[in-house]
Amino acid sequence: MNAILPAAAPAWRRDLLLSLIALALLAAWEWSGLDLSISRLYGDASGFRWREAWLTAGLGHQGGRTLAWLIFIGLIIDAIRPWIARPDRSPLPSPARSERRFWLLVTLACLIAIPALKQVSQTSCPWDLQEFGGSAPYVPHWLLGVKDGGGGHCFPSGHAIAAFAFFSQFFLWRQDRPAIARLWLAGVLVFGTLFGWAQLARGAHYVSHTMWSAWICWAICVAAAAWRARRSQA
Repeated sequence: MNAILPAAAPAWRRDLLLSLIALALLAAWEWSGLDLSISRLYGDASGFRWREAWLTAGLGHQGGRTLAWLIFIGLIIDAIRPWIARPDRSPLPSPARSERRFWLLVTLACLIAIPALKQVSQTSCPWDLQEFGGSAPYVPHWLLGVKDGGGGHCFPSGHAIAAFAFFSQFFLWRQDRPAIARLWLAGVLVFGTLFGWAQLARGAHYVSHTMWSAWICWAICVAAAAWRARRSQA
């Protein structure tokens, strides 16, 4: 990013540029039509063989959800009584308690936003499609308001936020402790990809559903960081 924008450029501008690049790549993916092609690798007319497998349904889905709630509870405790890189135990700078609380709220915003979008979505899951043993024809999710006759409420990926909601911690730590921030970012991307694959293999979501959840959570964090920066300068 520093090769694209000067190092002195405000962080939120670099974040915005990265967000726009990611959005363009996401649009290219949508145009490619690869969602169905990749889902066909895991499903056929008899359904999705990984739908109830322990690796995907047990570990990837239920296990991922449990892990996310444990992390969220840990962040609540950290916002009340800091225990992650405690300021009184390290000479290095650490985010203030107010910052930890702010980014905890941003995490919560991500956890609320994606399920809210799912509630108004008419898009059905891959396992609802006729070619995978269901009853619904395929209708792209960008055809807003068009019902496909299936169960709907499947876009974007709700399970993916078990990882992507924690993009917030990258923004919290990146100024004071870049190494910790990078660990958070790497963890979010790795687990987000794993959770997304689990749901893809089960027939619960398309690849784009996971990608959109990632982008939306990132965009929420970018907006929060920009607002926070402008407010601190006012």
